Amino acid sequence: MASASTPPFFVEAIVYLSAAVVAVPFAKRLGLGAIIGYLAAGIVIGPFGFEVVKSVEAILPVAELGVVLLLFVLGLELKPNRLWRMKADIFGLGSSQILLTGLVLASLMYFLDFSKELSIIGGFGMALSSTAFAVQILKDRGHFSAQYGQRAFGILLMQDIAIVPLLAMVTILSPQDSAAGTDDVFMQIGITLAAVLAVIGTGRYLLSPLFVFLAGTQAREIMLAAALLVALGSAGIMHLAGLSMALGAFLAGIMLAESSFRHTLEADIYPFRSLLMGLFFMTVGMTLDLTVTLDNLGVILMGVIVVMGVKGAILYGLSRVTGSSSPDAMRIAVSLPQAGEFAFVLFAAAAAAGIQSSHSSTVLSAIVILTMVFTPIIGKVHDFLAGRMNKPSSDKAEHIIEKFDESKPHVLVVGFGRFGMIVSQMLMSEGLNIVAIDNNANRIATARKYGLPVYYGDATREDVLRAAGADEAILIALCIENEQVMARAIDLIKDAFPKSAIFCRATDRAHAMELTLREVDFHIRETFESGITFGRSALDHLGIPTDRINHIESDVRKRDHERLILQIQQGEFAGAETLHRVTPHGKND
Repeated sequence: MASASTPPFFVEAIVYLSAAVVAVPFAKRLGLGAIIGYLAAGIVIGPFGFEVVKSVEAILPVAELGVVLLLFVLGLELKPNRLWRMKADIFGLGSSQILLTGLVLASLMYFLDFSKELSIIGGFGMALSSTAFAVQILKDRGHFSAQYGQRAFGILLMQDIAIVPLLAMVTILSPQDSAAGTDDVFMQIGITLAAVLAVIGTGRYLLSPLFVFLAGTQAREIMLAAALLVALGSAGIMHLAGLSMALGAFLAGIMLAESSFRHTLEADIYPFRSLLMGLFFMTVGMTLDLTVTLDNLGVILMGVIVVMGVKGAILYGLSRVTGSSSPDAMRIAVSLPQAGEFAFVLFAAAAAAGIQSSHSSTVLSAIVILTMVFTPIIGKVHDFLAGRMNKPSSDKAEHIIEKFDESKPHVLVVGFGRFGMIVSQMLMSEGLNIVAIDNNANRIATARKYGLPVYYGDATREDVLRAAGADEAILIALCIENEQVMARAIDLIKDAFPKSAIFCRATDRAHAMELTLREVDFHIRETFESGITFGRSALDHLGIPTDRINHIESDVRKRDHERLILQIQQGEFAGAETLHRVTPHGKND
């Protein structure tokens, strides 16, 4: 029987995964970070390395989906009102950075005898940073939610928006009829507005009802398919309009940021996003033409130094002028000094328009890639120097303040039925920040009509709990009725989030004994407490003095606790024998 040949994509998939598995742990062991590992892997296996992968063009569209999903997840983390509070950073700081950096770099290129058109395109192309690189670095450092991280992200958002007028600028500068170029610009503006309105309208009025319907099917894979459809569909609409696909996915994410499904969507998409982001970084490494780079090494290295130096200085200065502290301004400067992936788009458009030769495009692309390579290294150097200069105690306190994110809960409430709702009201009355999750779509929809922070989620999934903020929660309140689900959730929380206190609702006496053996921090039998309150009111109505009522309540509680302990020791409930083997308080009689 003849054997079928192995599909080329299958072989390439093995190559990509093998290169990542070898390079990334090695890079992290050296303290360089995962990004450098992916870049190095791409250089080695790419067409300019050992030529294991012959063509980058075939895999690049798939790799770009990593950036799309990254921006979708970031959109999920930014509610519209929070994004509105960032408007000064987006339109003020971001616009100033693009204009000032673009003009300075364009002037330097023109001074070095580049043509006027190429100087403008090259200067403004280098002014745009890499959203994928910068955001990944901020997240790896744990500073994306810090004040400086949010300012840096505002700049990146403006750069994503700026790709539209910059592409229009290439059309205007191209050697063709200017009237036709102007008509194309106005048409592009109209298409852009229509695409943005289409994404926003769909997200605002159609997506939440769609996910409510899908949640009712209890089919997790359909929810995942819908999440990918939303992210890729919105990206596709923007791509057809000539916009950044990542910007489209980001807008869709923002539209779902206030949805009750945001944490589940984030947890479902995370594995795809991480894997595809790694693939994207590898394809960037593959595009580095080692022959051209070595032949023009002096010019390229000088270009890298100039681009990163100019961008860093301008970022620092603008950040300081607009209110950042000196340490924060420096962090922004070392996070965004690289040129970005959109520079490749501009250079390709310029080459197609006859403005740029293939050789100059290759040299400029090499400069872009090397600025990406050096960014994590500069960040490591900055962290080392800052750590040596600052006192450990003050540095630690500063990071604690910066890392706190208002979207992270003080308390995570699991289960938003009648019991969970009352608990949440008590906590919110004190001004505590809470997030609640439940798996009943109708209950969630009702709660959110009143503005309550309830989201769709499964308490037995670590990724969902983490997305909901369990790793930041001081206390996790398990208010669910299903004892089996609660038992799995307790085991999961103790293993994955050991710093969080566990408060539980006990459905009956046997459940209370089980929770005692599981050593949760607090549990309460709702029927027992309601009975105590009922009895107190009855005694009060019969004229019994308050002191006597308090004594009676104390005696009832004491005798109930003694019986509870005795029953636990004697194993008088289902499952006790198993729990005795895992708790120091159980006794096998």
